[in-house]
Amino acid sequence: MKIESALFGSFEVNEDKMIEFPAGLPGFEACKRFALVHEDGTDASVVLLQSAEDPEVAFTLADPASFGIHYEFILSDEEQALLGLSAAEQALVAVIVRKDEGGEGGSPASAGLRANFMAPVVINVQARLGLQKVISKMECDVTMRAKD
Repeated sequence: MKIESALFGSFEVNEDKMIEFPAGLPGFEACKRFALVHEDGTDASVVLLQSAEDPEVAFTLADPASFGIHYEFILSDEEQALLGLSAAEQALVAVIVRKDEGGEGGSPASAGLRANFMAPVVINVQARLGLQKVISKMECDVTMRAKD
């Protein structure tokens, strides 16, 4: 399947590598099919979730552990069914990361990366199904560990 990307241009992805988000992503409900991509020779711990339907829709995903974060949350029965999950080990959890251009006044001192821990992306890697779990209030366990 040929995918157009504002960041990578045109590239081919095997159909069996596509990830379907049956409900889309909040704010992007029309985008249901995505590919996980990264530049050759770069660290695959940060990847791009590129929409197959809209070249302008792409999200940077990272493993929460790369920030020293481990957290657990509960998926509803409906969410588990949507993902086709029968065991927690089938799920890949990632957070959307975005570049923050700076806080008040656009100060470079306040620029950096921001990760959305309140809406992780959950993907059943075997079934290639995904969803974004919006956590309305902190009902999950968060453990932060400093890297050695």
